[in-house]
Amino acid sequence: MFGAQVISYLGDWFSFVAVVGLVDDLTGSNFLVSLVMVAFSLPSFIASPVAGPMVDRFDRRRILIAVSIVQALAALGMLLVGDGTVWLAFVFQSSVSALAALVGPATSAAIPNIARDQEELRLANSILGSTWGVMLAIGAAIGGVFASVFGREACFIANAVSFVVAGLLFASIRTPMQAPRDPSLRRHRLRPMADMREALAHARKDPVLLALILSKTTFAVGSGVVSQLAVLASDVFKGGDASRGVLIGARGLGAGIGPLLASKYTGNDLGRVIRVCGYSSLVFSCCYVIGAWMPVFALAAVFITMAHLGGGAQWTLSTFGLQMRSPDEMRGRIIAGDFALVTLMMSVTSASAGVLSDAIGVRAAITSFAVAAAVASVIYVNATRHLHTQLPHQ
Repeated sequence: MFGAQVISYLGDWFSFVAVVGLVDDLTGSNFLVSLVMVAFSLPSFIASPVAGPMVDRFDRRRILIAVSIVQALAALGMLLVGDGTVWLAFVFQSSVSALAALVGPATSAAIPNIARDQEELRLANSILGSTWGVMLAIGAAIGGVFASVFGREACFIANAVSFVVAGLLFASIRTPMQAPRDPSLRRHRLRPMADMREALAHARKDPVLLALILSKTTFAVGSGVVSQLAVLASDVFKGGDASRGVLIGARGLGAGIGPLLASKYTGNDLGRVIRVCGYSSLVFSCCYVIGAWMPVFALAAVFITMAHLGGGAQWTLSTFGLQMRSPDEMRGRIIAGDFALVTLMMSVTSASAGVLSDAIGVRAAITSFAVAAAVASVIYVNATRHLHTQLPHQ
């Protein structure tokens, strides 16, 4: 699973830099550039009500193999994008993202079954969470240079190949990815909304689960700033694909290191997990406010890296908490519900950031969303403070 994630993430970020650069060059619109980020997130929200029940009801391994194959075909569709067909970039990227709504919950729900004990579960989460960030850093940085040297089409082909390799690696896993299920469930038709309501009703009865779910949503209040990194690189620092890749890569570097540092501190203590989630979002917000106004490109990259130390820690720890707290038979739906909420918020804030960036400038837009996220983080920290003392320390 680790190998599949490494390859898939690398291809994703190769493609992301190329898509952003392509849309920016063809349209010159900050808003349409922000919609690329929406195409990476909103389809996952729309697909999540189906993804969660599927991941809980059907064989997670087979789902991952099938999804990887279809994602490879959608990735190749990006080769058709050009003047007059920019809309195809959003169609094919949205297809890849909608299918990712199955991959995220399937892998996250499967890890507790693959891990041999709770300590290995913690280590697996910190490594896989860090992998997302490291591959973003490597993939975006190399992808920017790769696109400049070999062309964006080569990036799209590399992304398609990565999905094929990931599918083969998923196929090689022999450890069961879920507890035994009642075979009769497979004969019943999917009830996406009813199944999701059942899982969310369970979460509402557990204040710890609810706090963990709302953690990512709080962080996502400011996530629109991420959609403007490419614009910051091009409009403020006058860079091309390579500069866009560096700033997006800086995001990945922070997201790669953050989970490892935070996991060392929290261990398996859910009280600490919730506390660090709140403060990590605050770090994310404050560093973006500072980074947006740095006069030198290198300093902006440093603060973006620091911001995503918090962002990466928050994302990985909240998922780890959900895995520990959720029963296996509804873990996929709970994680899918969490994913749906955060991707919806990311889509709204990303699109809004693009509109605001066109209106008042990219630096002011980033500042506005980062300040909003800081306020939300302070509210979250205060609202969850009582949980820290109620949970047993481990």
